[in-house]
Amino acid sequence: MCAPHLSSLNMPDAHEKILIRSTNWLGDAVMTTPALQRLRQARPNSHIALLTPQKLAGLWEGQPFLDEVLSFSPSENIWEVGQRLRQNKFSAAIAFPNSVRSALELWLAGIPRRIGFRRGARGLFLSRAVPRRPEETPMHKRSDEEVRQLIARGILPPPIPGAAHHVHDYLKLTGELGASTDPLPPRIWVSEQQAAELMLRWPLQAVEGRPWFGLNPGAEYGPAKRWPAERFAAAAITLQKKTRCRWLLFGGRADQSTTQQINSEIQRAATEPDSVLNLAGQTTLPELAAALKICRLVLTNDTGPMHLAAAVGTPVIVLFGSTSPELTGPTFSPSAQIVHNAVPCAPCFRRECPIDLRCLNGIKLAQVVEAALRVPIHN
Repeated sequence: MCAPHLSSLNMPDAHEKILIRSTNWLGDAVMTTPALQRLRQARPNSHIALLTPQKLAGLWEGQPFLDEVLSFSPSENIWEVGQRLRQNKFSAAIAFPNSVRSALELWLAGIPRRIGFRRGARGLFLSRAVPRRPEETPMHKRSDEEVRQLIARGILPPPIPGAAHHVHDYLKLTGELGASTDPLPPRIWVSEQQAAELMLRWPLQAVEGRPWFGLNPGAEYGPAKRWPAERFAAAAITLQKKTRCRWLLFGGRADQSTTQQINSEIQRAATEPDSVLNLAGQTTLPELAAALKICRLVLTNDTGPMHLAAAVGTPVIVLFGSTSPELTGPTFSPSAQIVHNAVPCAPCFRRECPIDLRCLNGIKLAQVVEAALRVPIHN
């Protein structure tokens, strides 16, 4: 049972100002939303603010579990951020990242209650250094030699328990403020204004019998998380023939050459006009969330937009390679399907495969198509 460190403060909720230091990456940020929902339930009258890197600020605007969004730019140093936070007079704070910097920011801000996981020197800057959960499973990056030894043995690794998922880490921290630690599906709300602005910028109106599907072939982490582009294209073409779907292609600027290749292949095979629209590198985060929400399904690698698609309520088919669905997959989203090829060396958590990428290359086109066709797309 979690000790209610803040529940015992002699102040009404209305006077309580809580700061959450957000994670730094899109996928991790989405995985914190169950904890934020639970904190809002436990502290309905408190002022809950979130500090986020500027690149993620758009994700948080308008979310009902927050009262305020604060951001910092890459050019701001830690002393500037701490001084700016000090003016807000927060009574308590949680550092979701495990970095020394996130804990030091809260200390420099003069926040009396500072909660985060105990990780080396950062504990010096926390008033409550929370011990690691017993179920925590480190994401150990395997060496070349470890990968080769595992392949030679040919034995599949034991399953990782569901309680090891990172969602539980964030719930543990907000539990220190008296919030429930029972998991919820990650959720991001898309406003009517976001949807309307998206429609003004791109021709994404509904067409009877031709649903929008989303395709996200990139992964910023590295090629060990990317299913081959030619297979994404083949899956898109096959599904278009079977469902008359139209495709929205997603990704960052670094993915534009890949999405352009896929775009060209879909267009060559299409028998109807307006069969594909390439949005890679062109959307803001609020636009990306709104575009993912209009899709009837999203086919994707394990990456930030995958988490966002599931969080806005869109069914996702996720291809896993070097990472672990038990630790970071959309396992709390009821409409998510995970496709992976069980191999002795996975999860290796490598950015690049030292051998033949058998974890992803072993995923067959038919598996992906069959998973997509299980989604009720015309409801």
